[in-house]
Order: sequence, then structure tokens, then C-alpha cells
Amino acid sequence: MTGPRTVRGRLLVVAALAALVTVFTATVPLLRDFFDLRVYYGTVHTWAGHGGRIYDYRVPGTPYGFTYPPFAALALLPLAPMTRACATAASLAANLAALAVVLRILAGPGWRRHGWYRWSLALCGLALFEPLRDTVSFGQVNLVLLALVLGDCRLLAAGRHRWAGAGIGLAAAVKLTPALFIGLLLLARRRRAAAVAAGAAVGATGLAAWADPGASRFYWTRALWETGRVGRLDYVSNQSLLGVLARLGEPDRALWAALALLVLCGWAVRARRAVAAGDWAAAFALTGAAACLVSPVTWVHHLVWLLPCFAVLVRAGSRWLAGTLYAVMCTSVVWLWVDGAPGWSGFLGSNAYTWITLGLLLGLPAGQPPVPRPPLARSASATAPAPSPVRPTTVAARDHSPLSSGAGAVAAATGAEVEEADREPARSPSSDPTGSTRPAAANPQSSSARASSYTASPPPS
Repeated sequence: MTGPRTVRGRLLVVAALAALVTVFTATVPLLRDFFDLRVYYGTVHTWAGHGGRIYDYRVPGTPYGFTYPPFAALALLPLAPMTRACATAASLAANLAALAVVLRILAGPGWRRHGWYRWSLALCGLALFEPLRDTVSFGQVNLVLLALVLGDCRLLAAGRHRWAGAGIGLAAAVKLTPALFIGLLLLARRRRAAAVAAGAAVGATGLAAWADPGASRFYWTRALWETGRVGRLDYVSNQSLLGVLARLGEPDRALWAALALLVLCGWAVRARRAVAAGDWAAAFALTGAAACLVSPVTWVHHLVWLLPCFAVLVRAGSRWLAGTLYAVMCTSVVWLWVDGAPGWSGFLGSNAYTWITLGLLLGLPAGQPPVPRPPLARSASATAPAPSPVRPTTVAARDHSPLSSGAGAVAAATGAEVEEADREPARSPSSDPTGSTRPAAANPQSSSARASSYTASPPPS
């Protein structure tokens, strides 16, 4: 796709697209009023400032309180002395910084070659991605955890093993879902990295136990096993396997355990093959998808873990598929069945994001060489001379960043494949929100007027 070549034309395109994104966001009421941030802020403010207990706090007027491990509260302590407005600004800054890190890793070392125009288009596309929108507007921590985990992916792919695993361990101490990445390290026989990850997780958890023994004892012996504290399993935002079963009726835990085990077996086979081929990008992407499926509760905003999957699809040349799946996850389609999902259409539609996640786990290209990008336009005067028999040409070194072979994957996935011949020299190709446990009518986590325009007291996650 060729776009305007003048700076003025490109500014107009970006401005028009940004306006459309703004209209979409304003029209489809998906803003969450930083509800989860209110949970974090109220918890640490009560705990640190008034001697309250972490798991006793509830957002006024709601049954929702803190549901993460105690170390998460310890990590969020900087919020305690802030005002609510400062805490909101800090949350936005942290999420934007984490998003910048994630995009930098996904794009690889060649990220500058895409220029401001492609990145502007990519950011407009990302603003439509429902899991990302929800993460930011809830004041969630998913992007920060994703950045920590992808940092380890980059270290492993680059062969820098000394600190690899530390990010995974810290992420697992804040939320349990990233713990599956420790399993990936064991599958890959990266014992040192797995030990670093486990040590970081245990150390962080131990620090929290030292800071508040009672809270740690309560969480690990009681709160962890009470899924009802998080919300209704059948709520449409729960796009996990257990959520699918719950929407079919009373879930059979034995059936769920069997399905989860089957998913984990499939993940183990595919992830191990990816690692054997040196494809760390695909291995980490597959692990994120598997973690979302087997977790008892996977709210829509947790699905930011699928972003690496889209980068891998683009890297493998499946841009139309990536764009189609991405577009579906921008539509908020699952909320059409917020009040119930009868019939086959309801079964398919209300679980749409689960099917996408399962499809990515089963079909994501892994262990395959990247599809080379065609060279940018050249002028006749810029064509390289033919190689001399005395002085043969050399082959450019392969990029070793985990996702660098898909550099610009984010831009391409959002339809930003635009030539920049007037800006760049010619190049040759290189190789929780939840429903409450109260009656369903409350719909605290709905996302639109028809799918609940977030009520005054949406749930935490």
C-alpha cells in the first residue's frame, strides 16, 4: 500500500485517522474510569497510611477489593502518598512507557527505519485494540508485566543469559499468569534462567511475607483458591477455557482440568519445537496464548499477551490473517452477548476472543525463517554495481533480536505498509473486571450502552 509522499499529506492522513479513532472511542463507551487503579490506590493507601489489611479493603459501594499476591501491593506502595489525580497520571505514564518498551522489542533494532509516519499509523491502530484500551483505562498493570517478560525474551535471543529470567520472576510475583514462562525456560533447558526466574519470584514473595505475614498467609492459604473473589466465571469478559464452560452452565472442574492439560501438552510440543529452532519470539508468543487459555480467569484486558502473536504472524508473512484477527479484537464483539449467550451464535460470538487465542496457539508459525521484506524503491543511480570476481559481495549479518525479523510488525499489522523512499536510503532485504458474584443484572464490567456502559462501580481484576 502506497501512501502520500509529502510530509503535509502524511500529516493529514495521520490527523484524519486519529480523529476517526477518537470518534470510535467516544462512540463506543469502553472507558473504565480507572477502576482497577482505584482498587490499587485504595488498598495501599489504607494499608500503608491507616494500618488496614490488604485483603479487607473494598472500593466504596462495591464488593471488589485487592486480588493479587501480596508482593503486588508492595510494588504499588509508591501510590500511597499520591493524590488520586497523581496516581492516575503515574498509571498513564507507566503504561505508555511499558508500551514503548514492548513496541521497541517487537520491532527489533531496525525500528527507526519505519519513520514517524508508520509508527503514527501503528499507534492509531493500537488505540483500537480492545485489550490495550481496557488495560490503560482500567489503570491495569498488564503492559508492565508484558514488558518485563519480553525483556527476558530479548536477552535469551541475544545470548545474554546472566540476568535472563529476572523479569519473568518479578512478573510472576505480581500476577500468577506469567509463571508459565518459567515452565517455558525449563522446556528450553535454560536451567540458569529458570533458576533466576524462580529465585526472583520466591525472593519477591518472601519480601512481601516479611512485610506483612498475615496478608501472605491469608492469600496463599485462602484467597488464592476463592475464584469468586475475582468475579463471576461466566461473565462474558472471562475469555478463558473455564469461562467458556461456565457460560455453558455449571462448569465441570474435571473437564476443565482435562482441557487445560490438553492445551498445556499442545503448548509444550509447539514451544519446544520453536525453541529448538531458535525462534524465541514464537515460543514466548505461544506461552502467552497458552497462559490466557488455562488461567481460570482471563479478562479481556489480559489479552494484551497476544500482541507478540500478531508480531510473529506479520514476521511470517501472514499479514492479512494478522490484520483480520486483530480487527476482530478491536470490535468489542463479545459484549453483544453480555446478557446471555443462547444458541450456536451466542456460543461462537461470546467466546470469540477465546477462539482466536486457541487458533493462535495451534496455528502460529513457529520455527520458520522470516519472510524477507522487498527492498524499498531505488533510483537507477542508486543501484549497486555488480559484484566483482576479485571482490565478492558479503552477506549482511542476520539480526539477532527476538522479533527483529518482523521489524515493523506492529505497523504492518495495522495496515501501515507504506513506502518511505523519500525518507530512507535503499536497503536490501535482510534475513477484572468481572461480573460480580451478585446477581447478573449489576453487570459491573459491561463495556457499552448495549453491553453495559460501565456502571458506577465496575469490578477490579
